[in-house]
Amino acid sequence: MPALLCHRAAADPDRTALVCGPRTLTFGAWHERAGALAAGLRARGLGPGARVVLRYGGGDWIAYAVAYCGVLRAGCVAVPLSDRQPPAVAARVVADSGASAVLHPPAVRLPSGVLPDGVWTATVEEAEADGLVGTPAPDPDPAALAQILYTSGTTGTPKGVTATHANLVHGCTLDERRRPLRHSRHFLHAFPVGTNAGQTMLVNALDAAATAVAAPRFTPGRFARLIEEYAVGSVFLVPAMAVELLGSEAARRYATDSVRLVGSTAAALPQPVALALSQAFPHAQVVNYYTSTEAAPAQITLLFDPDRPDSPGRPASLRDLRITAPDGTPLPPGQPGEVWLRTPAAPRTYLGDATAGSEVFQGRWVRMGDLGRLDEEGYLHLIDRERDVVKSGAYKVSTLQVEDALHAHPAVADAAAFGVPHPVLGSVVAAVVVPRGELTVPALRAFLLDRLAAHELPARLLFRPSLPRNEGGKILKRELRLLLDDEALR
Repeated sequence: MPALLCHRAAADPDRTALVCGPRTLTFGAWHERAGALAAGLRARGLGPGARVVLRYGGGDWIAYAVAYCGVLRAGCVAVPLSDRQPPAVAARVVADSGASAVLHPPAVRLPSGVLPDGVWTATVEEAEADGLVGTPAPDPDPAALAQILYTSGTTGTPKGVTATHANLVHGCTLDERRRPLRHSRHFLHAFPVGTNAGQTMLVNALDAAATAVAAPRFTPGRFARLIEEYAVGSVFLVPAMAVELLGSEAARRYATDSVRLVGSTAAALPQPVALALSQAFPHAQVVNYYTSTEAAPAQITLLFDPDRPDSPGRPASLRDLRITAPDGTPLPPGQPGEVWLRTPAAPRTYLGDATAGSEVFQGRWVRMGDLGRLDEEGYLHLIDRERDVVKSGAYKVSTLQVEDALHAHPAVADAAAFGVPHPVLGSVVAAVVVPRGELTVPALRAFLLDRLAAHELPARLLFRPSLPRNEGGKILKRELRLLLDDEALR
């Protein structure tokens, strides 16, 4: 990535690479500041391989971009972390990653006494000032460790996932004619720092033909206004953002006909939401990007077909996707099984424990933790997250299918389905719904009778004003189960 930044700065130093709020960053300034920061880190005694936590928020994308490339240019290892994570979580990440330092904007300093002894903190500006007496390290070895990114932790303690320099820049180019997103002058996202989706956008800012626009914080009206203001051609979001955008009156006040690509990632996009996106952006191709923190840069690009809304799309190639039995045997079309992706670059690993990922990483193949099938025409059908499948009596219920049925009701703004214990059946389906306008539980149950089998119908339905989500937009189903437990005690 430092070499890519150096190339772009030399080719077009005054070209804007990144916009965030009122601030902009050119490739020339990005390269110069990253070099000064790298020299400052070296002057402070950080050598190749030292880990540096980068704790930044959505409004700090420019400072974060400088910090990230400066850390890598110094030969150090970047550990991205959102400033919305509480100090205790930040301290755990610092300790788990073995970090020597924390870089942060001035407004988000960690409380004294939280960090382990010997770990220092600084702003980019403070570290840049020290660079006057230091020199940056040479370009790092492509096989050297470059990044430790922590998983979302929706089902347990977040795990550190390591990536090399070669892994991060796989697919990037020095050929101006081959840069991605050439149909766009600008691309827009509102992904937080510290997520795999956010890191993809950072690489795009370095590699794409289009200029990156990072929304400091997602609100539907502000997001749509940015589309109009910059005539955005490519929009990237997560399903939760799509739901809010489609349901917003404020967003409809802005012109969005410049959009040619709507990309969704991080979680399964409900079928009714994907169909609504294709209608809201009639000039755009809706794309589901299927990947994970562990699998990247492995990614399956699924082009959504409004005439086939039962599938997130058909992969352009099946070479790096397979459906297998539990023993790893590939399965023929039509048969459900485990989904695996093959990474074209040096594979990622879990930090610290070589055996921890033995069930996830097998050579260049990465187990996605999803169940799915390919039909005869090559369309992928995701059945569910393996851990989310509800085993109810003799049946297995897909929570994704239940959520699709719930989202099909025009008065359902958002929904989540999950399993809860049952004394006879083992488990049954429960659902928490965010209603839009007038909606009653009996009316929703009647609506679902035509769309779900008896064993798929939610045994418990609860209405709430919102769903708990992590920063990446993933629903925290463990919190929903606690919510139902609290409701039962009232």
